Amino acid sequence: MLGFLVRLLPFWVREPLIILVGTVFGVRLLYMALVDGEGWVPAVIGAVFLLGAVLRVRVVVQALRARRRPAPEVDEVDEVTEPPPSEPAPSASVAPSPVTPAPVTPAVRRPVEKKPNAFAQAFFAIGLFAVIGGALWIEGKLPEDGTAATGASRPAACRIDEDEKLPGAYRSTPEAVTGADLCRALNRPELPELLGTPTERSVYASGTDNTAPLTDRKVAQPEARVEFDTYTVELSATYNELTVGQYQAMTAYRDDADLRKLTVLGRPALLMSDHMMKIQFDLGSGEGASGPVEQGPLARTLTVALDGKDRGGSYDLTVWSESGLLVEDSALVDIAEAVLPGITQGARGQD
Repeated sequence: MLGFLVRLLPFWVREPLIILVGTVFGVRLLYMALVDGEGWVPAVIGAVFLLGAVLRVRVVVQALRARRRPAPEVDEVDEVTEPPPSEPAPSASVAPSPVTPAPVTPAVRRPVEKKPNAFAQAFFAIGLFAVIGGALWIEGKLPEDGTAATGASRPAACRIDEDEKLPGAYRSTPEAVTGADLCRALNRPELPELLGTPTERSVYASGTDNTAPLTDRKVAQPEARVEFDTYTVELSATYNELTVGQYQAMTAYRDDADLRKLTVLGRPALLMSDHMMKIQFDLGSGEGASGPVEQGPLARTLTVALDGKDRGGSYDLTVWSESGLLVEDSALVDIAEAVLPGITQGARGQD
């Protein structure tokens, strides 16, 4: 149906439209193959689109040549009219005078108009496509601030619902940061290297302005999540009166927690293990029914006090993998030391 509608368009509308569409799709597919690493299939399809666009350029060039080609010209030669022969004089009295031939005017040729070179125009079109593709490739290599890209992959952009109104707990806690602040701090280009997977890049990043459970929405608890193929990293901040020391006393009875007390950035910190919760949703039934809550993969969490005096509140940095792979404790500490200083703190964060 679409092809039929395109054929109904006038030639000088249809052909430029086909060239434009073929160029855009071809360059985009080549960009996906060469920059995003989508494989050779998009590269082949993109090359076919560009080849088709070049062929249509050739058709347009030939049509332009046909329109500009003048009618066949004939060399014009000025006619030379010879004077009629003079009557012969009487032979007896006057001798015939010699007749001087009239000068012959050379043929006058009109200058031949130079025709446009169709091959040159076709190669120009190919060069233009190459320039466009190169510009898109360079743009993909530049990070958002316009500087040259580093060896690390550019992270996914944070998904933030800016229209969502902050809960009242944030207004009553001036020093509280938002989910957007945590996501910007956590979603760092060097995060894959800190996790031990330098070749990966984040596929999802988000920040939410939540409140702590069982607090009647009175305690701010912003969260951020960054997902990779191997690991998922979550960072949250809880603005309550519970200190890290108190939290350690509450969890000391657990034999499976694998507790480890340490100091990070001059603040009390606690390393522990815990299983994630796994909930399955059945979207095929159309009712969004959920199955029973199951035990998910084992996660490693680093809890760091908001300040060096441990006056209440903490950051929780959690890393887990769907495959059950645990990250090294040193990696958690390195991530905390890289991320936490970049989070803007208010009065509570000042020692």
